[in-house]
Amino acid sequence: MILSVKIGSGTLNNPVGVASGTFGYGSEYEQLLDLSRLGAIYTKAVTLEARAGNEIPRMVETPSGLLNSIGLANVGVERFLAEKLPPLTGLRCAIIANVAGASEDEYAAVVERLDGAPGLFGYEINLSCPNVRHGGLAFGTDPRQIERLTGRLRAITAKPLIVKLTPNVTDIAVIAKAAEAGGADAISCINTLVGMVIDTGTRRPVLPLGSGGLSGPAVRPVGVAMTWKVSRSVAIPVIGMGGIMTADDALQYLLAGASAVQIGTGTFVDPSIPIKVLEGIEEYCVREGIDSVEKVKEFLK
Repeated sequence: MILSVKIGSGTLNNPVGVASGTFGYGSEYEQLLDLSRLGAIYTKAVTLEARAGNEIPRMVETPSGLLNSIGLANVGVERFLAEKLPPLTGLRCAIIANVAGASEDEYAAVVERLDGAPGLFGYEINLSCPNVRHGGLAFGTDPRQIERLTGRLRAITAKPLIVKLTPNVTDIAVIAKAAEAGGADAISCINTLVGMVIDTGTRRPVLPLGSGGLSGPAVRPVGVAMTWKVSRSVAIPVIGMGGIMTADDALQYLLAGASAVQIGTGTFVDPSIPIKVLEGIEEYCVREGIDSVEKVKEFLK
């Protein structure tokens, strides 16, 4: 049974990773599960300078989901390299830095600074960030910006480059094609959906900024549909995410065309879900006579 998945110049040991922003920098969970059994850890976002994040409250539960407005709070690239990355370098799983920024220059500066770091598998580029030089619109809504930025980052690094897409666009396939044209090795989708919760007592949104990002089981059908669409629009691997709680959830993404998956909000409920999902995928493949996890996506072509 072959569980490995090739992404660009690298290979993941298995298809199950933990999503950025839901797993800290990785070491926070080391007492709760065997991190080496994961296929990949996608770290908390890394920006050039440290960010304090948004005002509290930053999270609110919704039916079958979670709304968050963290604001990319992180320690900055220098402290990430000095404090957060070293404890992870001995793990068997891939360590993938999630990179964020407010301008193309910031994205490029972060990747340049990280690129010589030992133990780093590659980068997941978070394109849901607002571009301060273009009226605050997210990078991920403009295919021209995506192709240009991806091409600039591609010129900096030979490591696997994964572009993470927002679902809050008219046609995610167009966005995915732009990332592929820019030189991305893979697409990860989806990031959170825009949502809002209003306190009827105060008559104000619960989150100080009003809206936030919706994740959890409520978004899974959207994530599966967008994974299906993206996987049929590009030739590079797709990494699916959004509401995965069980092996069956993950298998829906694989059948929709994903080569790998990420577990996010589910780890708040049960930190062992990624391992249970991995074991469930393997059991399914054995039961169905599938000798490689990469072949699962071929069944619905």
